[in-house]
Amino acid sequence: MGTFDAIGIAGSGMSVYRTWLDAISDNLANLNTVRSTDEEAFRARFVHASSVDYGEPAGATVDGIALGSAEGRLVYEPDNPLADGEGYVRYPDIDMSSQMTYLIMAQRAYQANASVAERARASYETALQIGRA
Repeated sequence: MGTFDAIGIAGSGMSVYRTWLDAISDNLANLNTVRSTDEEAFRARFVHASSVDYGEPAGATVDGIALGSAEGRLVYEPDNPLADGEGYVRYPDIDMSSQMTYLIMAQRAYQANASVAERARASYETALQIGRA
């Protein structure tokens, strides 16, 4: 492990959690996106991440974004202009409470990685100050 690896590892974690926060915000923003029944529902975004503990640099990386079900859920709204002949429209199958839980988890993890990076930076600065004395 190199001298400045802690900052790089924490930075890679911040990048992963920023991607997760972006996906969650996209899911929440499209929670009430309505489509006609002959169209796909908005597909929720799910981040796939993995640890990188071999080679350089170590840390975490986003492997990709998976999409949720295109079926969504059918809701009876006969007054909606997008309703089919039977009065149904398609909404995404996204649970707001689980998305809010994910949002809190991702936010706290991002903050933890930012704190690690800041503490590592402060430690490196202190070491440099000691070396100058």
